Amino acid sequence: MSLIIGLVIGGLAGWIAGKIMNNEGGILRNIVLGIVGGVVGNAVLGLIGIYGSGFIGSIIVSVIGSCIVIWLVNKIAGRR
Repeated sequence: MSLIIGLVIGGLAGWIAGKIMNNEGGILRNIVLGIVGGVVGNAVLGLIGIYGSGFIGSIIVSVIGSCIVIWLVNKIAGRR
Protein backbone atom coordinates (compact mmCIF):
# COMPACT_ATOMS: atom_id res chain seq x y z
CA MET A 1 0.00 0.00 0.00
CA SER A 2 2.87 2.39 0.73
CA LEU A 3 4.12 1.96 -2.86
CA ILE A 4 0.80 3.21 -4.21
CA ILE A 5 0.81 6.16 -1.83
CA GLY A 6 4.40 6.96 -2.85
CA LEU A 7 3.42 6.93 -6.52
CA VAL A 8 0.43 9.19 -5.87
CA ILE A 9 2.57 11.64 -3.88
CA GLY A 10 5.26 11.58 -6.58
CA GLY A 11 2.72 12.14 -9.33
CA LEU A 12 1.11 15.03 -7.48
CA ALA A 13 4.51 16.52 -6.71
CA GLY A 14 5.53 16.24 -10.36
CA TRP A 15 2.40 18.02 -11.48
CA ILE A 16 2.92 20.81 -8.93
CA ALA A 17 6.61 21.14 -9.82
CA GLY A 18 5.69 21.30 -13.52
CA LYS A 19 3.43 24.26 -12.75
CA ILE A 20 6.09 25.95 -10.59
CA MET A 21 8.85 25.45 -13.17
CA ASN A 22 6.51 26.40 -16.05
CA ASN A 23 7.46 23.13 -17.71
CA GLU A 24 5.63 22.29 -20.90
CA GLY A 25 6.76 18.68 -21.07
CA GLY A 26 3.30 17.21 -20.63
CA ILE A 27 1.53 15.82 -17.61
CA LEU A 28 2.83 12.26 -18.01
CA ARG A 29 6.43 13.46 -18.19
CA ASN A 30 5.92 15.66 -15.13
CA ILE A 31 4.41 12.76 -13.19
CA VAL A 32 7.37 10.50 -14.02
CA LEU A 33 9.80 13.28 -13.12
CA GLY A 34 7.83 13.78 -9.91
CA ILE A 35 8.27 10.17 -8.90
CA VAL A 36 12.01 10.40 -9.60
CA GLY A 37 12.03 13.80 -7.87
CA GLY A 38 10.58 12.28 -4.73
CA VAL A 39 13.61 10.03 -4.45
CA VAL A 40 15.98 12.90 -5.28
CA GLY A 41 14.28 15.23 -2.80
CA ASN A 42 14.52 12.71 0.01
CA ALA A 43 18.19 12.08 -0.77
CA VAL A 44 19.25 15.72 -1.17
CA LEU A 45 17.30 17.10 1.77
CA GLY A 46 18.24 14.06 3.86
CA LEU A 47 21.90 14.97 3.39
CA ILE A 48 21.31 18.31 5.10
CA GLY A 49 19.08 16.82 7.80
CA ILE A 50 15.64 17.85 6.54
CA TYR A 51 12.97 15.16 6.38
CA GLY A 52 9.32 15.39 5.45
CA SER A 53 6.91 13.70 7.79
CA GLY A 54 3.30 13.05 7.00
CA PHE A 55 1.48 13.62 3.75
CA ILE A 56 2.14 17.37 3.44
CA GLY A 57 5.81 17.04 4.38
CA SER A 58 6.29 14.30 1.83
CA ILE A 59 4.69 16.41 -0.88
CA ILE A 60 6.88 19.41 -0.04
CA VAL A 61 10.07 17.32 -0.15
CA SER A 62 8.95 15.66 -3.38
CA VAL A 63 8.09 19.00 -5.01
CA ILE A 64 11.55 20.34 -4.17
CA GLY A 65 13.16 17.21 -5.58
CA SER A 66 10.93 17.34 -8.66
CA CYS A 67 11.90 20.95 -9.32
CA ILE A 68 15.56 19.91 -9.14
CA VAL A 69 14.97 17.02 -11.56
CA ILE A 70 12.95 19.16 -14.01
CA TRP A 71 15.67 21.82 -13.92
CA LEU A 72 18.37 19.20 -14.60
CA VAL A 73 16.41 17.61 -17.44
CA ASN A 74 15.83 21.02 -19.02
CA LYS A 75 19.55 21.85 -18.76
CA ILE A 76 20.58 18.52 -20.27
CA ALA A 77 18.00 18.80 -23.04
CA GLY A 78 19.21 22.34 -23.79
CA ARG A 79 16.06 24.19 -22.83
CA ARG A 80 16.24 27.60 -21.13
